[in-house]
Amino acid sequence: MSFIADKQTLEDLNMLGKYKQQSIFSLFNKVITTGAEKLLENMFKNPLDDPEIINRRSAIFQYFQGKRLSFPFSNEQFSAVENYLNGLSGTNYLSSLLYLGRKKLLGVLIRDEEYGKVQYGLDQTVALLNSCKIFIDQLEEAQQHHHPFYDEILTAKNILNDQKLEWLTEEQASMVPYTLLKTARYDHLLRLTMKAELTMVMEIFYQIDLFIAIASLAQTKGYSYARALSKDINVLTATALKHPAIEKAVANPVSFHQGSNMIFLTGANMAGKSTFMKAFSVNIYLAHMGFPVAAEEMAFSVKAGIYSSINVPDNLDMGYSHFYAEVLRVKKVAEEVSDGKDLVIIFDELFKGTNVKDAYDATLAVTAAFSEYRNCLFIISTHIIEAGEVLQQQKNIQPLYLPTIMNGTVPTYTYRLQPGISSDRHGMMIIENEGILEMLEG
Repeated sequence: MSFIADKQTLEDLNMLGKYKQQSIFSLFNKVITTGAEKLLENMFKNPLDDPEIINRRSAIFQYFQGKRLSFPFSNEQFSAVENYLNGLSGTNYLSSLLYLGRKKLLGVLIRDEEYGKVQYGLDQTVALLNSCKIFIDQLEEAQQHHHPFYDEILTAKNILNDQKLEWLTEEQASMVPYTLLKTARYDHLLRLTMKAELTMVMEIFYQIDLFIAIASLAQTKGYSYARALSKDINVLTATALKHPAIEKAVANPVSFHQGSNMIFLTGANMAGKSTFMKAFSVNIYLAHMGFPVAAEEMAFSVKAGIYSSINVPDNLDMGYSHFYAEVLRVKKVAEEVSDGKDLVIIFDELFKGTNVKDAYDATLAVTAAFSEYRNCLFIISTHIIEAGEVLQQQKNIQPLYLPTIMNGTVPTYTYRLQPGISSDRHGMMIIENEGILEMLEG
């Protein structure tokens, strides 16, 4: 199984979407080849839940980051070769020869372009495979010891150095057009006999493209790599954690352990509660992918998944009010938690769709009930500070708040976490500052 994140959570965190504004996927999508982009999309859709596999992937990123490499190929090169390898070919050498001979003749008689396309694809494939050999040789020359991507590099090297491909360098150097016999022989070898092996080489180079691109982004942004720990110890620590998609984001420390597995977060509107919760959640998701995170340091016990309730929509087609949609979301999470799964749970402003008294009672009861599941990690925010004053008596609940500093009647926000419960009540002041009442009275 992979790390779980449902549709609601992915939308809350804006994780996916190549063309979606400020999505986390688009932030990391700096790859060159279409094959690497597909691989990146698959990684985003399937985070990991095995600490050994997570740490290995992180180690591969760090290896390429240390190399400071650039990917010396274009998407057009790989697309041409991929199209060529997946094109029609004879089932054996003789059928390939007959097929290409017929196409060459038709090219003369009726300007059929198929034979020319085969020759072009063959030329592109020979050139790319030779370039791949050179890249691997250069990579090995600079590498003095075993590294986390060694096995994949060795696989590609062994395929490219296969005796059946000894002609590659010589043919490219000769600059002589292939005869029909050579075209048929090489075409049959590349598109039939060795198609599976060459496809594997392409896939390894798509991985190299991805690892170089993400490692370069991590270097530029100053990201680090989280260390995945066994789920049994249930800890998470991060220093200077921030949202990766926000320039000049304010960083905060975060710490959970078995005896303190819930943060109860308070603060005024615009103080940064939702942004902090999203920053935390996005980095948790990236960490389970083995990707770089926006933090100075991070270590975490691997979880089974993450559920958030940040932007829960109503459903008019189903007749659901916003409050009922919230209730159903909490019910869904309760089912998962009570089933014994090790999860990260994020609730932003619980029960804001109902009256203050019901919201207070529900927030208090639901938060206290969830906090008993010590195998999970929770961040729950609210405007109802009275609930926090009660809940902070529980030893496993960390009361934190994001303060508001008043400059006269103008509020400013530090976006830095502080221990305790917020006492900020500046909503009416903000309304007065905007002149709404004067506008209506005038």
